[in-house]
Amino acid sequence: MIVRLVLGLLMTVVGLGFAVQRILWLNKLIRSGEPDHDRSDNLGKRVAAHLAEVFAQRKLLKWSIPGLAHLFTFWGFVILASVYLEAYGALFDEKFAIPFIGHWSVLGFLQDFIAVMVAVSLVVFAILRIRQSPERKERKSRFYGSHTGGAWLILFMIFNVVWTMFLFRGASAAAGNLPYESGAFVSLGVGNLLEPLGHSANEVIETIGLLLHIGVMLSFLIIVLHSKHLHIFLAPINVTAKRLPDGLGPLLPMKSHGKPIDFEDPGEDDVFGRGKIEDFTWKGMLDFATCTECGRCQSQCPAWNTGKPLSPKLVIMDLRDHMFAKAPYMIGGKQEPEGGVVEKAVDEGEHHHNVPEAGFPRVPGDQAGRPLVGTAEQGGVIDPDVLWSCTTCGACVEQCPVDIEHVDHIVDMRRYQVMIESEFPTELGTLFRNLETKGNPWGQNNNERMDWAKGLDFEVPVFEGELASDVEYVYWIGCAGAFDDNARRTVRATAELLHLAGVKYVVLGKEESCTGDPARRSGNEFLFQMMAQQTVEMLNAVFEGREPLQRKIVTTCPHCMNTLGREYPQLEGHYEVVHHTQLLNRLVQAGKLTPVAPADPAGPGVTYHDPCYLGRHNKVYTPPRELIGAAGASLTEMPRHADRSLCCGAGGARMWMEERIGKRVNEERVDEALTTGTDTVVTGCPFCRVMINDGLTARQSEGKGEGVAVKDVSQLLLESVKRSEKNIPAAD
Repeated sequence: MIVRLVLGLLMTVVGLGFAVQRILWLNKLIRSGEPDHDRSDNLGKRVAAHLAEVFAQRKLLKWSIPGLAHLFTFWGFVILASVYLEAYGALFDEKFAIPFIGHWSVLGFLQDFIAVMVAVSLVVFAILRIRQSPERKERKSRFYGSHTGGAWLILFMIFNVVWTMFLFRGASAAAGNLPYESGAFVSLGVGNLLEPLGHSANEVIETIGLLLHIGVMLSFLIIVLHSKHLHIFLAPINVTAKRLPDGLGPLLPMKSHGKPIDFEDPGEDDVFGRGKIEDFTWKGMLDFATCTECGRCQSQCPAWNTGKPLSPKLVIMDLRDHMFAKAPYMIGGKQEPEGGVVEKAVDEGEHHHNVPEAGFPRVPGDQAGRPLVGTAEQGGVIDPDVLWSCTTCGACVEQCPVDIEHVDHIVDMRRYQVMIESEFPTELGTLFRNLETKGNPWGQNNNERMDWAKGLDFEVPVFEGELASDVEYVYWIGCAGAFDDNARRTVRATAELLHLAGVKYVVLGKEESCTGDPARRSGNEFLFQMMAQQTVEMLNAVFEGREPLQRKIVTTCPHCMNTLGREYPQLEGHYEVVHHTQLLNRLVQAGKLTPVAPADPAGPGVTYHDPCYLGRHNKVYTPPRELIGAAGASLTEMPRHADRSLCCGAGGARMWMEERIGKRVNEERVDEALTTGTDTVVTGCPFCRVMINDGLTARQSEGKGEGVAVKDVSQLLLESVKRSEKNIPAAD
């Protein structure tokens, strides 16, 4: 008894000593990041997010089989903590039982049951890893680029926890020391098998099993603290510190030293974006350290799925590895070499984990002189082709089980490249000039903003200096609706539906200009601030005298919707902004619009493409689908839809950049739409419509998709409403 007590306590002191040392080092490293003071507000929502995503494993359960296996494994860690409490008690008293509940058969059953389910989960994980092996599936594997050896080690350590537990408890049962007379079915069963060995032998086996069980736990702890499985401890913190509310929506305002940057009079020491690893906030550094390398983000990324070098997982891994490698300079007091000399890049083919897309390992040795973003010749940690491939669709953030904010970090690095380094794709130069001089990405004359309304058989009401009291909505047309021929069809259809429903609205005509969304997503925050301030001043003047809840805007563009409704509050612009599908759906439900089903009971076959900025960014999935149903169309979903919808390729200012690497994202999406066999692709975003239409044109030139059309939801609804004159209310 004395021997196992001494050995058990000695192992614990040594193990915990190493663990505490590592924890203090990690804490110092993460806290060295820039301040971020907005991670502790809305405490109630944060607690709810913690309960839903940590204890209920909400995001992981989106992937049913691996999610369920992870659920059992997580609860195994929680419930088996009681077994370790019993184990440490047994060091002092061989008949130890947890006070009050220690002899409760339900607890004994729960302990054994969860241990069995953990063992079953290990088998599931092993099968998944073999089936998804990067050696077999290469880029198609979500584990491509991950530390697969470390993952197998962790599975082995969890297995060791399970079998040593049953060895200890089985011998304890055989020796008459197990606190449960029933319930602990596996432990008691093992005890029955060991009982013939005799009491003395089982006491020895119990001691060996007990020390092994404790030793495995301590070894496991050290391994976790030095590996990607650090997420076991960091994920609950990272989830609690996530961005709120749910929905990716707004980009965070630019801050330096924890304070918003005053773009009219910036401080001399203000940092614009992230130009080096030290510039990231503590939350960013926590993100890097929390990554599980599960690859869910990678598997959903449209850039990765079309052969581009961007993997959200590899971006976070590269930033993490660079952070750890540069830690001696950041917190260890090591002097950075003068001149920031970068060592010679590794030879071609000599890549980390045989993954050429990884940027960190291409330069060995000291990290001090490496640029955060740069080509292989420059020794950059993140390659420019990686940085500029992102469409900001948010699929990575949506699927990440530990709430890493990939898009924020990518945009922050873009901000530094644009505003400090002036390094960005050449096409963006044209975009920026058009926005600065013409107020729209197309570079069109502002006098043409009302051309979309020509030929309509009713007068479109235009704002003329004062908002009438009976006007409910400002109809925001947007640059695409004003200048793109396809988008004009959408805004015309929506205007006609609003007119038929008797909705009082006005458009702003030449008062409109770009909201600044493409400037912000491409990293030109200064240009965004300039354009947004002007638009906020204009809108505040339009809505003068109205409370924020009465400042209603409807728009057909999800990008405008997101910027006006969710980013302008950062600039004191507070409006109630809805997408046209939301408003039209309300009008249908209220009976103000009466769709008529087609003569064919089955209706026309359509498939719906979810715009990223409507769906993932703003959680609007149902209204467009309800309108499709109300119009009498037969909806066939694409394999990737709703929160797993594949991006059209236009977001993140990619609309105005050439796509030179891999397959075009819009063609990938069109190929998926064509597999449904429907004759119409329906969407609710002007950018998506342009991209889908272009992709369809390319496929039709190859003899595919003949007769397939692209429409907005509003057009589908208008056709349905117009099927019978008697269903059209009299125009005012």
